[in-house]
Amino acid sequence: MTILDPLAAPLFADVAGDIDVSFEFFPPKTEKMEETLWDSIETLKPLDPRFVSVTYGAGGTTRERTHNTVARIARETGIPAAAHLTCVEATREEIDQVAEEYWAAGVRHIVALRGDPPRAGEKYATHPGGYENAADLVAGLKKLHDFEISVAAYPECHPDSPSQMADLDNLKRKIDAGATRAITQFFFEPETFLRFRDDAAAAGITAEIVPGIMPVMSFASVVRMSAMCGTQVPGWMERLFEGLDDRPAARQLVAATLAAELSRKLYAGGVRQFHFYTLNRAELSYAICHLLGVRPKVPALVGA
Repeated sequence: MTILDPLAAPLFADVAGDIDVSFEFFPPKTEKMEETLWDSIETLKPLDPRFVSVTYGAGGTTRERTHNTVARIARETGIPAAAHLTCVEATREEIDQVAEEYWAAGVRHIVALRGDPPRAGEKYATHPGGYENAADLVAGLKKLHDFEISVAAYPECHPDSPSQMADLDNLKRKIDAGATRAITQFFFEPETFLRFRDDAAAAGITAEIVPGIMPVMSFASVVRMSAMCGTQVPGWMERLFEGLDDRPAARQLVAATLAAELSRKLYAGGVRQFHFYTLNRAELSYAICHLLGVRPKVPALVGA
């Protein structure tokens, strides 16, 4: 039997360069935030993302800002842009009108979501005359136009679902209604996603399932968001980020390393598509992509 010397392994084993990435942004509220957003888009654009998506506030509170941001991305960058759209606080006619405006602006990709209640702590209720849920919304959008549609998936079960199986059944309804792919809620251990992917396949879900990766900008914020969406935060993460609240540069280094390692383990499990929640900050996502072997695409020279 040959005993391999662990020191003989390379310090960094590169991946094969066959990764596709996409990025999520939120619409800016101020002129300064808008400047940061567009700096981030310009920074990530050379990585040739499959698409970038822009979120939609609870109750349609960012409707105009989301539309303007998505339309500008589509118009000025050449990056395929996806607009989030929810069922919350709107009739079918109102949502259909928003979708028609996106189509007219050249947007062909919608991230179709049920959405959260507009006021924290309330139980979700279908708006009178509105779409009942995400599957209903997907079906309605496909009747309007042949949109590419992404939907949400929850590796650790949606908080409103009575069970993991019920949650998978809901995901299958969304796919069967015409969705192209599912993008997952963020998670922090590779087994969480790989187990979910296997369970989804066993449930008859054949569409692409893309892991959503959330780099840690602030550990306290991650804990707060995780509690809202049912994501487990491992105990080792608290120890890892302990003492870094007042050291943002060090925290960024740790966060990039952690997210890259998570992504590399997913890659080892066969994952080739990754969706990054950027929180409108490019550097972390750029660093993670770099560690995964994603490099800027150099335009071909005319006549070369």
